[in-house]
Amino acid sequence: QVQLVESGGGLVQAGGSLRLSCVASGRSFSRYDMGWFRQAPGKEREFVAALTWSGGITYNADYADSVKGRVTISRDNAKNTVYLQMNSLKPEDTAVYYCAANALRIVARGNHEYAYWGQGTQVTVSA
Repeated sequence: QVQLVESGGGLVQAGGSLRLSCVASGRSFSRYDMGWFRQAPGKEREFVAALTWSGGITYNADYADSVKGRVTISRDNAKNTVYLQMNSLKPEDTAVYYCAANALRIVARGNHEYAYWGQGTQVTVSA
């Protein structure tokens, strides 16, 4: 079992930055692939970014086209934490952002591929 708790959301002006954090409880955090998703009002939850374990201490990052170049996902296994650094934010980035985990060890962008979810943190970007 993995429990995830997100933080770091808030209100920011367009062009600004935010760093979201997700702390995981439970064992063997380093063995889990971690993802970030978001859900805007009236829309389905969508993939944002993920870190997939590829062997040893190496993880591969994957990004949605809509955020590529503006967002960086990273993790600190010693702190059981995954981060989402978001720069050059746009009003269309406004959403509830969710952290998710799975142990599939494959590139996963689908909601159904993640077994564990946090409660979400609100990000609001004003024009």
